[in-house]
Amino acid sequence: MSFKMVTKYAHSPKDIEHYSTDQMREEFLMEKIFSSDDILLTYTYNDRMIFGGVTPVTKSLEIELGKELGVEFFLQRRELGFINIGGKGTVTIDGDKQSIEPHDGYYISMGTKHVVFESDDAKNPAKFYVVSTPAHKAYPSKKLSYKDAIAMPMGDQAHMNKRTIHKYIDASIMDTCQLQMGYTVLEPGNSWNTMPAHTHARRMETYLYTEFGSEDTRVSHFMGTPDNTKHIWLEPDQAVVNPSFSVHCGVGTTNYSFIWAMCGENQTYDDMDAVDMHELR
Repeated sequence: MSFKMVTKYAHSPKDIEHYSTDQMREEFLMEKIFSSDDILLTYTYNDRMIFGGVTPVTKSLEIELGKELGVEFFLQRRELGFINIGGKGTVTIDGDKQSIEPHDGYYISMGTKHVVFESDDAKNPAKFYVVSTPAHKAYPSKKLSYKDAIAMPMGDQAHMNKRTIHKYIDASIMDTCQLQMGYTVLEPGNSWNTMPAHTHARRMETYLYTEFGSEDTRVSHFMGTPDNTKHIWLEPDQAVVNPSFSVHCGVGTTNYSFIWAMCGENQTYDDMDAVDMHELR
């Protein structure tokens, strides 16, 4: 097993005005999320979110962070959420082992000492996408089954953004300190997400783009200020950090899915500032 955590720094809108394509990718893109029997994480200074992939194949895996965060164990002052986008697996939380089906999620409380991930079948391993944010209070851990997630149909075919937003970690159904997390699925023949674009200066967000409609599908993620947008092209199972000042939108060459995670000042999902289409540059 190998463990790797890289650091991404926070930026001013002025910082990225003249970034090249390579600089944008270096600062905001996580190119590799899932690697067999590895843990690959990114620590962004944007609200100190940690996100990445845990991919147990032949081994059980546990995120063991302490000295890197100045604490005794990883979740001493953090909460964690995950969604499994691979095959069946299990998670053992302080000795309590539970089965995790494809697209199931979990919220894990601050103060949890051990979280161990495993796959049922090495030929079809689980792929746990994990997100952790700082916490101030221990709320109960909770399994979040895909079938029980809040499903919100959005968009329409005319605008090529017909999709369903599945809310897993949401303030309307459970308590967390600040983490929000969900999974959005675009229907075939649809390619835009979150258009018209918006910003939410009170929260930052990360996106994992996955489950592309074909092998040749690619997604372009748009970010930057409304009057000075940038873009990053993504392949399957790649993620981007989206700062609070940035627009949030993307388009694919076919349909795709993505996992979004947010943290910041509040947990109000629809607290966002829409950007007039005429303002986009």
